[in-house]
Amino acid sequence: MASRQQQKGASVVEFALVFLVFLTFVLGLLDVTRLLYTWNAAQEAARAGARYAAVCDDTTRLADVRALMQRMVPAISAVAIDWSPAGCSATDCQSLRLRVTGLQFQWISPVVGRERLAAIALPSITAESIREAMRQDPVSSTLCAL
Repeated sequence: MASRQQQKGASVVEFALVFLVFLTFVLGLLDVTRLLYTWNAAQEAARAGARYAAVCDDTTRLADVRALMQRMVPAISAVAIDWSPAGCSATDCQSLRLRVTGLQFQWISPVVGRERLAAIALPSITAESIREAMRQDPVSSTLCAL
């Protein structure tokens, strides 16, 4: 029959093994929630960037659009805007499509036996906006001054 001291030692070992599995699960869950948050924030930044480009009525302000989006999600680096119809000017464009590409997500959860998981590339995010009443609402005058 095992002594009380040996049973306590076995309980500590069992707790350590179960705790490692639990901690790995919790950290993995936190990473997945960070991934979903990053994806959602990038979609919202794309929507805000598309609205900014459409409301401010300028086909040449890509750097301003990217800067606005990077204030929301600093990891955004590559943004492309396609105006419709192609080759239109600020006076005759009808809509635009904004694409965010090259967004990377870095895992932070440790994995046993590896230093760090490699960053994963998120799929491109697209937002569309139609031409609005340019600079006709009170919000657009402050928005375009950014």
